[in-house]
Parts: sequence; structure tokens; C-alpha cells
Amino acid sequence: MPMLSVNGTSVHYRLDGPPGAPGVVLCNSLGADLHMWDPLLPSLGERHRVLRLDARGHGLSPSTRGPYSVELLAQDVAALISSLGLVRPHLCGLSLGGMVAIWLAANAPGLVSSLALCNTAARMPRPMAYDERIERVRAGGVAAVLEAVLAVWFTPHFRAAHPEAVDRARAMILGTSEEGYRAACAEVRDADLREALGRVGVPTLVVAGSEDSATPPECAAVLAQGIPGARSVELPVAHLSALEAGPRLAQELLLFFEGTKRQAGT
Repeated sequence: MPMLSVNGTSVHYRLDGPPGAPGVVLCNSLGADLHMWDPLLPSLGERHRVLRLDARGHGLSPSTRGPYSVELLAQDVAALISSLGLVRPHLCGLSLGGMVAIWLAANAPGLVSSLALCNTAARMPRPMAYDERIERVRAGGVAAVLEAVLAVWFTPHFRAAHPEAVDRARAMILGTSEEGYRAACAEVRDADLREALGRVGVPTLVVAGSEDSATPPECAAVLAQGIPGARSVELPVAHLSALEAGPRLAQELLLFFEGTKRQAGT
């Protein structure tokens, strides 16, 4: 169980892929742990050094006293990248992880070489809805929001066809600490990164889900329009594209990484 002390906390992480290969850092959504990226590993791990981590209060990373902020979690990621010696890795985040990735690319421009933003937004469409979720978790634990979250994460077709994947997602949500979940809900509620978009200076891919009710394609359009030179792609999935369409998402990421490599002339 690799743990690293950074930024006043301990972070659980995993490194996969050949040492010395180009780095890829993957940042999780609210209520998920690093295993949400498992379907991408067979492809990404062949030619990349892949860093996955559990955000504070998620998976095996302990909770700390709130409130959390996108900036705080981004600083955790930056400290981990530096401590593990990854040199300008590609950075990919989904939902909350995408918000963290935007902050990092905008405020630490020399740290990463490219940015992939999956099923995320600069500002959540219904931020105050997270207050209700916080109160439900406070009253009944993470289990109180379990089925509602799963309904947002996956399309009905995927839930019916892949019950084992849904069961793994259910275990991830239930494995999230109540304190960490509430603090991260408040973080998502309060985050507003619209001003930061114009300061992202690395090649950027925006991935939307056509069936995503949490961060619909309109949110992706704001990102693609606000980040200079960004391009976008839409997949036929709901919110958690990494689990619902992992191999397809990995393919899109690899094509994007290869394009940034050619663009850089290396």
C-alpha cells in the first residue's frame, strides 16, 4: 500500500507502467478511488508511467479537517508529482478531478505537458444541490446517496449489462469516508474556475458524455471555448466515462498524447 506524506497529509497512490516512460497522472471523481481508472491501465500502462491517487478522504487516503478546496487538492497532486520525480506528465482528471486538473494547469503551467478534462465543468450547473447531498450524508452516511450517485454515474443500459462493474463502483462509494465525502461535496459546490480557463497554456482535450446529467455537454462546450486551442470529443456515456467506456477513453487519450508529442516535435 504505497503512501506518501505530502502537503500535510498522507496520500495513497499507485504507479504502473515502465519506469522512465512519459508520465500520466489520473485524478478521481467525487466518491471514487484510484480503481476507477482500472479499465484504462491495459492501454495506458504499455508506454506510459501512470500515477493514480486517492484524493483526501477517498479510498485509502485519510480525511483531514475541512474545508477542502480545489487548490488544496491540486497542491496535493503537485507535491506527489514532484516527490515521485515525474517530469511534465500528461494530466487527466474526471469531474472533481477535472476541476483539480484545471487549477493545476492554470496555476502551475510548467508542471504538466498536456491536460485532459473528462466529464467536468469550470462551474457546476447546480452547485447548491450539493448542500442537500451533504445533509443526506450527514444524516445517513454515504449509503444515503449511493443509488442516486450510481444513477448519475452510469447509463441504464450499462447498469443492466455490466452489474459487476456497478458493484465495484458501489464498493468505491461506500469506501469513501463520510467526512471526506462531505468536504469534497462542499469543494465541488464552491469551485468556480471560469476565470482560470484562459490561463491554461498546454494542449487540452475535453471529453463529454452525451448522457451525462451531472456535467452535460454544455459544460464541456464552456471548457473547449474558454481554453485556448482546446479540442473536444463526445462519448455515448453518462458521468463516469472511465468505468463505462474505459478502453474507448484510453484510445482517445493515447491519440491526444501522441498528437501533443508530434506538436512538440519530439
